[in-house]
Amino acid sequence: MFDLATHPIARRWPARHPDRIQLYSFPTPNGVKAAIALEEMGLPYEAHRVTLSDEDVKSPEFTALNPNGKIPALIDPNGPDGPLALFESGAILAYLAEKSGKFGGATTAERYEILQWVMFQMGGLGPMFGQMGFFWKFAGKDIEDPRPRERYANEARRLLGVIETALDGREWIAGDYSIADMAIGPWLNALNFYETKEQVGWTDHPRCVAYLDRFMARPAVQTGLKTPPREG
Repeated sequence: MFDLATHPIARRWPARHPDRIQLYSFPTPNGVKAAIALEEMGLPYEAHRVTLSDEDVKSPEFTALNPNGKIPALIDPNGPDGPLALFESGAILAYLAEKSGKFGGATTAERYEILQWVMFQMGGLGPMFGQMGFFWKFAGKDIEDPRPRERYANEARRLLGVIETALDGREWIAGDYSIADMAIGPWLNALNFYETKEQVGWTDHPRCVAYLDRFMARPAVQTGLKTPPREG
């Protein structure tokens, strides 16, 4: 337990509304998951812009909250046993679903079906898509050896196939709309940013295409994708 007012994070990102959930994030595919969840669940929160520069994420103030130095991170001043600090977007989604009683499944079986897809995104979709982006769009594209690009594009295509199969007869990945969709949707949308839709055969996955369209049409998603703003 800690006091938000005296926590090191408050020196750099002071809370104007300390009674609300404090979100420390940036609009990346991982960062927007928490903002989308907060918007969907209607939980009062205050968003703080933490850029991906070492000056922010590796600062002593931020690493006092998340020793891994990655966004997003969160403080709930009204946690179950007092103020609660969390990092890792999957843990944040699970916590917010439990706190709000929304989008986490109505039964134990539903809860674990949803969580398995959150873990699928955390362990597969996010890391593989992220590496694909690095080797196709960013510094890795200058490496002459084509094998890294091929490896991650092939794995991304395989993972899309898993989602395509799972969506057979379903609008959402685990039945009803859930935190699993809030985890997966932003990473499918990242294919636009990485400019790799052609490499993964996006149009060969019509269920994924329709799924992302449904996801992006949600007002809470549109707000969450811009929270906090990319520019200060």
